[in-house]
Order: sequence, then C-alpha cells, then structure tokens
Amino acid sequence: MEAKKYKRLPYGNSDFRSIILENYAYVDKTQYIEMLEQESNKNQFFIRPRKFGKSLFFMTLSYYYDLNEAENFDKLFGDLYIGKHPTPERNMYAILKFDFSGLDTSGEEQFVKSFSGKVELTVCDFIDTYRTIIPDSATLIQEIKQRQPGIGSLQIAFNAIKSVGKQLYIIIDEYDHFANDLIAMGDRIGKNLYKAMVAANGIVRDFYERLKDGAKSSLVNRTFITGISPVMLDDLTSGYNIATVLTLEPQYNEMMGFTQEEVEWLMRETGVEEKYINVDMQAYYNGYLFHKDGAHRVYNPAMMLYFFAQIIRRQQPPEDIIDLNLKTDYGRLQKLTQNDSNRAMLIRIVKDGGIISDILKKFSIDMLNDDDYFVSLLFYMGLLTIDKEEYGTLRLKIPNYSIRTLYWEYIARLTKANNENVLIDFSTMKIAVRELAYRGNPTLFLDYMSNNIISRLSNRDLENFDEKYLKIILLNNLFQSLLYVPITEMEVSTGYTDIWLKRSPLLPEIPWEWVWEIKYVKKSNAKSVKETRKEASAQLEKYRQSHLFAGRTDVRYLSVIFIGKDKYEMSEPRFS
Repeated sequence: MEAKKYKRLPYGNSDFRSIILENYAYVDKTQYIEMLEQESNKNQFFIRPRKFGKSLFFMTLSYYYDLNEAENFDKLFGDLYIGKHPTPERNMYAILKFDFSGLDTSGEEQFVKSFSGKVELTVCDFIDTYRTIIPDSATLIQEIKQRQPGIGSLQIAFNAIKSVGKQLYIIIDEYDHFANDLIAMGDRIGKNLYKAMVAANGIVRDFYERLKDGAKSSLVNRTFITGISPVMLDDLTSGYNIATVLTLEPQYNEMMGFTQEEVEWLMRETGVEEKYINVDMQAYYNGYLFHKDGAHRVYNPAMMLYFFAQIIRRQQPPEDIIDLNLKTDYGRLQKLTQNDSNRAMLIRIVKDGGIISDILKKFSIDMLNDDDYFVSLLFYMGLLTIDKEEYGTLRLKIPNYSIRTLYWEYIARLTKANNENVLIDFSTMKIAVRELAYRGNPTLFLDYMSNNIISRLSNRDLENFDEKYLKIILLNNLFQSLLYVPITEMEVSTGYTDIWLKRSPLLPEIPWEWVWEIKYVKKSNAKSVKETRKEASAQLEKYRQSHLFAGRTDVRYLSVIFIGKDKYEMSEPRFS
C-alpha cells in the first residue's frame, strides 16, 4: 500500500494562495464567508487576540472577493466549503487592504507622517494591482508620490474605481495597533497624542470619516475591520459609527482558532504522530471561549502550529512546549500594569485563577484606569477567557497553562523590581529543583526560597501575602527549572491541589512527582501551627485517595507551612 502523502504544516504562513497551491493543510473556515455576506450590515468589525489566524482569514476574504482572481476561483476554492457553495458576491470587488501596524508613535509630527505615508503607499499598491482596469494608473501613482496628499489619496482610489463602474471592499487589519502603542506609553504624552490623532479633527478620525462617506455612497460596498481591542470604538463613534460589531456573537465564536475536531484533522493531514504528543494539549493551548453560548472552546492556532512543527521537524517530543513568542504578550502585560490599580487587579486574578466581571464591548482611552476596562482588555488580548456564567454575570479565567506562565513570570519580575534585596539565581534554583526531583529532597529549594526571596519581601508585597501569593512565587521558580510542569488548583474528587509537580514529559526518569499543600500562618498566630499541620495532612490524605493519585507509588506528599515571612516548616505525612 502506498504511504499517505502528508500536507505541509502552515506554521508561520498566512498567505492563502501559497497554502492552497503549495500543498499546505488549510483548516477550512470559509463557511463564515457565507455567514458574513448574509449579515444585514455590510460594514463589519471583528477582533481577536494576536496570533489567532486573523491575517490568514482576511487573505482568504481578499482572494474570494477580488475581481482579479475570478479566473482562479476553482483552483483556489474548489475543494473548500465556499467553493461548493459560492455566494452572489464572489469576485465582485476591487480589494483595498490597509495594515496599520508599525506606525511611528514617537511624536505627533512623526505619527502624522507615518500614517499618511501608509495610506499613500497602500493606495499606490492598490492602483498598481488594478492597472489593467484603471486608466492612466501610472500617472495616478506618480501624482500621489509627487503631491503626497496623505489620506487624501483615499479619494483618488475612490475616484479611480468609480470611473470604471466597480465597487470597493475595504479590509483594515491592525486598526488599533498604534492606539495600543500609545496607550502602553502609560503617560500624559501617549494619551494626549492619541486624543489629538483620534478625536476632533485628528488624522485618524478624518480617515474613517472619508471611509464612512464612501460607504454611504455605495462606492465602498463592504468593509471589514479588525484588531485586538475595541479601544477606539468609543472615540471614533461619530467618525465611523456604521459598523456592526460581531466580536462577541456566539455564531462567530469559532471563526478563528481551532476546535478539537480541527486539531485532530490537522494532525491526520500533516502526519503529526500521536505517540510524540507528550503533554495535555487542551491544558496547554486550548480553552478560549468568546461567548458563553459558543459551541466549542478553541485552541490558539499559533501555539498549536508551533507545537506540531516541532514534532514534525524532530520526529520526537518537542523540547520547548511553550512558544517563546509569548514573551511579546508579557511585554504588553507589563506596560498595562504601570498603575497601582491594574497591578493589584492582576495579582488578584492570578491568586484567584480568574475574576467575575462583565466584558465591555467598547471603551475609550479615558477609561484606562477603570477595573472593568482593564479586565476587558485582558479578555480581548487573550489573557483571560470566559469560564462560565455566574450570578448573572461572567466568570473569566486564565485560558491555559501557556498563558498562566506569563502571569507567573510577571509576578516574579514585579517581586524582584519591588525588592532590591531579593536574590533570584536561576542556576542555583535549578540545582535545588534537581535535588528535589532526583533525590527527593525539597530542603534546598525551600531554604533558598525562604532565605533569598520570601524573607526579603517589602511591606508592599506583604500587603498581598497569603497562601495564594506564596503559591505564585513558588510556582514561577519551579516552572523555570523545566524539570517539572507545576500545576496549581488541579481539580480532584476531594478538592483542589495547591501545587502538583508533574514530571516533565521529556524526563520520564524523574523518580518522583509531588503534591504540596501550602499554608501560611502569621507570626503573631504561631500557636495555631499545630492545628494547621493537622489540616494540611488531612487534605493531602484526601488528594492521595483521589482518582488522580490513588495507587500511585511515584507521588510524594509534602506539607509546607510558612510562619510569617522568615520561617517555615515542612513535613511528609505518614499515611496509614
């Protein structure tokens, strides 16, 4: 029997034409093209977190509606849902695509020049793309380059298409990129520059007002705008108030991201062998839900493709389970927490594993310090997602283990920044965790944590000090060693474990896994240690008898009681 010929994995590739014609696996989302076309409002707004497949989807839209691609329709779409169910508007438009990433936000003059230049360049590329139907296209391009009309070049594109009796479909990607950069500055300069550009007679508002005028005249028959947050919606209301926001509609929950079924299909098509999958993929990469009534939770596609790419390349379990590109999200998280209120909210979210909050559908820059705004922004960035409906509102949670590590790293760096005396030596830490893993001795690790980190915490950190805060500090340092996969709040039949140190799937030779119960007693209440010790032992006994650990001889149990910030005791209970 002839061996199955696998398709290529589209990791890092968002070019729809290349994916279809060069034998890449394409997760078919084209049924959503039909749904979007059936929406009563042809001006649509939809956002998702970074690395969620937006660019590929918009490239797909472009090829489907581009009048230049009519002769390639069967070749590009013949095997897809939309190829078998074509809509009335296929290949009907001239496509004008804007991408507002990479703008210069260092000052007002620089921004205006950068924004204007982006519009001019995009319009020139557009005219050149449709040079076969636009008369005197070369002359128009030369005119734009010489006159540098800025956003006025948008009208040149409108006039050119109108003259040949065609209509426009305008797609705007990263509509909010520069706004997020300005907001992240976290100071008066960034806020004032944002307001000058977006409010009143600013260049951004002017651009969208021209877009709105084009839509009213039916010359611009469709628009699709995307980004990662709705931060400009309020501020652009009068300038662009014609779009339907589809972001939180349940029927579009799975339009971007991979469902479990799609992940399994992708594995079969690209030859990802299940025997090399050494982690719980759902725990690491899944979990996103954008409406409480969404049909399925979805995986972050970039995380999933990264994981599969390593397996295909190496034909063995991957060494790096978490994509280092997540560090970009860490930088955003750090910038968003420059004020005390947001910092306190973030610590609360990490300690509690989530938060009860509504999701704001739009907000302006003036709401930056509001708790609801901050929590909603974390949701839109993919750092929180919907857990369930609770008491008439929503409980949001951290989506998966990969994102949880970002929070741990943030807390660790914040602790270091707030405490000059805190010593974090990861080489020493790794030695201590190796002692724990291979020799079953936790003393070196806990001594180091107690003497060099916990006992040195400032009064500011002590305001947050409790068992949950202790767990966060311990978890990050355990995670850094890469010997264990530290899991917190694992649900078992008898409750939730504080810390489960699950051996790394790359190191099956590690003899022991650990379950730790963490307790904290104030120094003034040291007399209660005996009772706390009994309580911890009883909880560990319940975990030991749970379905997850019953009968396992490779799991050890440890009670760790911190007394104040400079003393601790540990013990391994003797179970009968």
